[in-house]
Amino acid sequence: MITKVQKWGNSQGLRLSRELLSDADIEVGDPVDVTVRDGVLVVTPVRRVRGRLDLGQLVREIPADYTPGEFDWGPPTGEEVW
Repeated sequence: MITKVQKWGNSQGLRLSRELLSDADIEVGDPVDVTVRDGVLVVTPVRRVRGRLDLGQLVREIPADYTPGEFDWGPPTGEEVW
């Protein structure tokens, strides 16, 4: 795809086609990382799950020797039935 660098206010930007964004799995509003490698602009989507934590990544970070335990939250404070 050939496009032009255009001016919007005090900034410059590129218009990207819907198809190009779809091929890169990027949607409007998604964060991207823009870098320069050997004089070439490289735009890479930041892989987050729509602003939430990625459960798969969190699970991979649990230490292999982790043993879950109980936590005492104290006595009931309302009408809980235990």
